[in-house]
Amino acid sequence: MSVKLRLTRVGKTKQPQYRIVATDSRSPRDGRFIEIVGQYNPRTEPSTITVDNAKAVKWLMEGAQPSDRVRKLLEISGAWGDFGAARAAAK
Repeated sequence: MSVKLRLTRVGKTKQPQYRIVATDSRSPRDGRFIEIVGQYNPRTEPSTITVDNAKAVKWLMEGAQPSDRVRKLLEISGAWGDFGAARAAAK
C-alpha cells in the first residue's frame, strides 16, 4: 500500500477548508483516510495552518509521499525540517 499525505476538502459550498490526511494513494480525494495530520484554512487572513508535527514526521519516516501543496505547508509549519533532522539522525 502506497501512503500519501494530501489535502481533503471539508466545509460548505464556496467556503473551503482542508484537512491534511494520510491516505492510501488509490482512495478518492474526499474518501477514506488513515489518519488526520493537520488542518489548513486558506480563507483566513493570514491562512491558518495547524499540523501535528510528530504525526507528520512519523508518516514521512514510514515512506509516505506528500503532495506538492502539503509539502509546502509542512515546510511552513516546520515539520519538513524536523523530518530532515530525524532522517539524518537515523543514518
